[in-house]
Amino acid sequence: MADIISCPSGLTGRIRGMRVREERVLADRKLAKSGGQVDELLSACWEDLLEAGPYAFADGRVDWGQVLQGDRFYALLQVRVLTYGPEYAFAVPCQNAACRARIDWELDLTQLPVRALSDTSRAAFMAGNRFETTLPDSGTRVRFKLLTGEDERRLPQLQRAAPEKLLSSVLAYRVQDVDGVDARDKRRFLEDLSLRDADFLVDEFDAVDCGVDTTLEVECPECLMRQEVELPFDRGFFLPGTQRTTRRRERSTSSPV
Repeated sequence: MADIISCPSGLTGRIRGMRVREERVLADRKLAKSGGQVDELLSACWEDLLEAGPYAFADGRVDWGQVLQGDRFYALLQVRVLTYGPEYAFAVPCQNAACRARIDWELDLTQLPVRALSDTSRAAFMAGNRFETTLPDSGTRVRFKLLTGEDERRLPQLQRAAPEKLLSSVLAYRVQDVDGVDARDKRRFLEDLSLRDADFLVDEFDAVDCGVDTTLEVECPECLMRQEVELPFDRGFFLPGTQRTTRRRERSTSSPV
């Protein structure tokens, strides 16, 4: 089954659901380590480019390394919907330390809010992917970029190298230059930012970006606490059969003899 989709930036094409041969992509540990699974999966399921949107693909074929993170996730979501349908069931632990019950939740993936790339952001992206803002506390102007597939591959490596500096690693990667700050001192400048400036900068990233809102509100069936969680995006997202097997095993072991 194939369908035509239009991504948040305007990138439009025909996609299909996954076939059995795509399971090797999901099981490839080398691809998982290099961050290449998403590119391989999208390349396999994208059948025809109808509109390039803001991208300048050299040979008329989609280069997923150039594609914005928001477009990539949206396309993956549609591949999953075409493969298994829009319903997605998952489980998360309750965030209430006094409870920690298991929350089983189900949602319709087609109902997740989607934010389109604005005309202003599209123009800035096409003009070199440079965005500008002024930090409220320091009054300093900084320029930053939107993340693409190439960035998606590199960021986890940087985060693994310095997990204790997760926020500063992300900021240093996305911020291209800072007024009055030498390139060699950029990381130090960002680590000395007030948390207000850091939060503002992350909000600015989100304000000009596009994509799917994956923050969900769920309710614990035990303590009734409502809490925000991120949509689980792991191997089970594309191979729900493994989740069913796990749930059956858990029910089996918990059943009275």
